[in-house]
Amino acid sequence: MKTTFFTFILLLAGGLLYMPLIGSTASAQSTGVIQGQAVDRDSNDALSFVYLHLEELNRTVTAHTNGSFVFNNVPVGQYTLSASRIGYQSISQIVDVSAGDTSMVTLSLKSSVLSGGTVEVIGQKEHQGANLEHASKSISGTMLRQNLNTTLASTLENIPGISARKMGAAPARPVIRGLGGERLLILQDGERTGDVSSQSADHAVTIDPMAAEQVEIARGPAALQYGSNAIGGVINVVRNQIPTTLPQHLHGTASIQGASVNSGGVAGLEVSTRINKQLALKMDGNLRSAGNIDTPSGTLSNSGIFSTNNAAGISYLQPWGYAGLAGSMYLNNYGIPPDPDGGHKNGVDIEMRKYQLEGRTEISLSQPFFNSLKANFSYKNYYHQEIEPGGAIGTEYGLLTTNASIVMDHGNMGLLDGGSFGIWGEQKNYAVNGTQTPDSDSYSLAAFVIEEKDLGALHLEAGLRFDLVNTVPAVEEMSDIGEIRERTFAALASSATAIYGLGSGFFTGATVLHSFRAPSQEELYSEGPHLASYSYEVGNPDLNPERGLGTELFIRYKTTISTTELALFSNDFGNYIYPRNTGQPSARFPSLNVYQFTGSEANFRGFEFSSGLKIFEHWAISGNVHYTFARRKLTESERRLNPNQDQWQPLPMIPPLKGGLGIIYANGAFQIGSKAEFAAEQRRTGDFETPTDGYAIVDLFGQYRLQSGKLLHTFSLNGDNIFNTTYRSHLSRIKDLMPEAGRSVSLLYRMYF
Repeated sequence: MKTTFFTFILLLAGGLLYMPLIGSTASAQSTGVIQGQAVDRDSNDALSFVYLHLEELNRTVTAHTNGSFVFNNVPVGQYTLSASRIGYQSISQIVDVSAGDTSMVTLSLKSSVLSGGTVEVIGQKEHQGANLEHASKSISGTMLRQNLNTTLASTLENIPGISARKMGAAPARPVIRGLGGERLLILQDGERTGDVSSQSADHAVTIDPMAAEQVEIARGPAALQYGSNAIGGVINVVRNQIPTTLPQHLHGTASIQGASVNSGGVAGLEVSTRINKQLALKMDGNLRSAGNIDTPSGTLSNSGIFSTNNAAGISYLQPWGYAGLAGSMYLNNYGIPPDPDGGHKNGVDIEMRKYQLEGRTEISLSQPFFNSLKANFSYKNYYHQEIEPGGAIGTEYGLLTTNASIVMDHGNMGLLDGGSFGIWGEQKNYAVNGTQTPDSDSYSLAAFVIEEKDLGALHLEAGLRFDLVNTVPAVEEMSDIGEIRERTFAALASSATAIYGLGSGFFTGATVLHSFRAPSQEELYSEGPHLASYSYEVGNPDLNPERGLGTELFIRYKTTISTTELALFSNDFGNYIYPRNTGQPSARFPSLNVYQFTGSEANFRGFEFSSGLKIFEHWAISGNVHYTFARRKLTESERRLNPNQDQWQPLPMIPPLKGGLGIIYANGAFQIGSKAEFAAEQRRTGDFETPTDGYAIVDLFGQYRLQSGKLLHTFSLNGDNIFNTTYRSHLSRIKDLMPEAGRSVSLLYRMYF
């Protein structure tokens, strides 16, 4: 397995160097150009700074001051071109690209009162109606800026079905439909983050949302390109570190944001430009600082954060495609609040760093069916240390991750309208200091295929992915947790989606996903104290893989003035792996309870409902509600100990019934609104888990944009929890210590140039 993996890496690394030479011999006639202009539908005036995205190629450009834009070197085929701008309704249009030709496009955007609402489809052929209603979501523009927060999880928390697992200000991770950790893949520009945030609640995600241009959420067959374990879904933060298009001139953004609840502030700058006719350069960076969080019950001690996230990328662009490199650095120092049970009375400080190098290339092909060949290579060096009061280092984590992939996209091929297939590899070198957890390596290889077909108003997607995972400890030996030994896992994951356009704005569909997840290195081999997460973690080297079966049924209604969606979902696991609180103190560290990684049968059931309606010319209302019911089946040993106990028990850290209501007024460049968020009580608790009461909080928000010459200025003012309500999030690991943040006022200013 190791030999196979390193052979794959060497071949890909050589391919990245050699592919531009291959591309230079490719005919420019296998590509075309998309050129156009964005205008205001009512006034027909040019719209500047419109964000344009070629979805199938993941290429983006920003419209110039006169509304013009151009995509060069686009492979022959049919594409979905989406456009979004603050204060306007997003639109999508189908564009056909022919060899050697220029496709002219005019995008007419209409001002919208529905914040982040419907996506209007224009220039659409009838048989493609369902194709644009795929099972993915995209957050950008007004919605992204209105909810922009310290972490990715808190930025996405208001989206139906998404919650945030928290442990203070910095360590927060999204949870979708009750599923998080290894079952929810978080990506940046399509690449895994290379951190250990999925392992424990005290570990932060190494992504700062300030740098995000767009956030994509995918489920179903599309998720299989990135992993067979993403039954919860995939969250991809689009940062575009490696330029895929050649800017015609210097452009970018400058941002500054401040919040009162923690005296926090962040400043960021992003710049893209051309060096010459073949080279494009992009640089971005930000600096964030915040103190302790104020709550209605007092100050949450040791909850500050100081971080910076910086990157630079360069691309060589030719008619055959592009090849580029990017480097980035993420540094984050943050505090973990004190243990509410007294295990660590003064909290723990975490010093984190990650360095990343990435290479990417795309070759346009002149073959009848194959559109493009893409290759990625990335290397991440991650390290963090957990510092106890007095300066002693309690635990250290190091992770070296190498990822590589090759993907081929194709157009119409026999019965298939389009799709992609490829291979992917990953090597992880994992080390922990301060525990008995052995160092270990993990090698993964995968092959996948994803295909699409349109049959009139019916859109079909299907995907298969085969994964082979080999986990190798540095030393094979008997230990207190069992026999530490090499483990190998292999399985096939699959997914299928069917979406039918009923007409008059109605769509219905269903998705089935059969997932596979090999036990992680932490779940197999962990043994020792983890003070920052208030636990003594014990792995299980005998764990079997986790298999899941997920199903979803949905119906959507979308027009230019309203949108409504209802989804019902069910996820069943044959061997759901999670760290179970045994309630027993560790013999070596009596202040810490033993958390034993175990696998058991489990199921998740629930629904999501959301709706938005334009009620008058300048007024709109919206609402949503979502709920997850999750439980696990007791193991045989647990049933023997408690024969009279119900064999099904609630799982821990499952969000309660949640929802929200909002109203917004928008007139030209100005909008203002309010939203009320509520959550029911959560009494269905896991072992030794604290229940939480229901709550309701009220927020206010306003936005204003101002065009001044070649600059666009945007202002976003938020008032969160304006009545200073005391409430506790059920997914907070510190809910017994302090409630959630109190009243806060935040201001975001962003300038586009």
